[in-house]
Amino acid sequence: MFSFLNPFLNSRKSSKELGFELNDGGRKAAGFKGGAGDCVVRAIAIATQLPYLQIYQELRHANATYADNRNDKLARRLNAKGPSPRNGNHRNVFHNYIIDHGFEWVPTMRIGGGCQVHLRADEIPSGILIVKVSKHLTAVIDGSIHDTHNPSRSGGRCVYGYYIKR
Repeated sequence: MFSFLNPFLNSRKSSKELGFELNDGGRKAAGFKGGAGDCVVRAIAIATQLPYLQIYQELRHANATYADNRNDKLARRLNAKGPSPRNGNHRNVFHNYIIDHGFEWVPTMRIGGGCQVHLRADEIPSGILIVKVSKHLTAVIDGSIHDTHNPSRSGGRCVYGYYIKR
C-alpha cells in the first residue's frame, strides 16, 4: 500500500523489470480478428519464429487427435468445445509440441514451495523462452517480453516454469 515510501522496493522494480515489445506473433497478418484465448499459439509462434497459422493448424490437429484418442475430462471438453486453439490449449497437448520444437522444460515452482521465481530480468535466464505463468504463456526473448500485453505485473508475477530453446 505504501510502497512509495520504501526506496529499495521502487529501485528494485524499475531496474529489474523485463522490457516489453508488442507482438501478436503474426496473428493479424494471418487474417485473425478480435480477441481470443490463443496465448499458447502466439508464444510458440514468436519463440520459434514459425508462422502463426502453421502453429494454429498444428495445435488444432493435436487437440483433435487428443480428443479422438483419449477418454478423459479434457478429451470430453475438447469434443464439446471443438479443437480450435482459439478456445485455449491444455498443457497435456502443448507440452510435447513445444518440446518437439527444440525446447526444454524447466520447472520453477514446487508443490507447497511457494513462488521462488518471478517474471523479472534478474530471476529468469536470457535467451529464447516460453514462460508459463498463471493461466497464460508468454514469449521472453533476451530479457524482453513479446506479447499483446505485459503480463509481468511490474515484476511480481510468479513463474511456474519455462521452456528454454536448446
